[in-house]
Amino acid sequence: MYALIGTCALNDIDPRAYLDYVLTHIADHKINCIEELLPWRVANKMHTRASPPNPAT
Repeated sequence: MYALIGTCALNDIDPRAYLDYVLTHIADHKINCIEELLPWRVANKMHTRASPPNPAT
């Protein structure tokens, strides 16, 4: 879990959203293309983590 959370953080992905995405897509995904579900491959398909509000604005 720590590695999953860290990898998601490096790719600016919410870990819970990533797990939801993977678990909903893995059953229909071809086994020989499973690397397409890695965090850095799906980052552009997912909503990225919201940035914290800027108090200066």
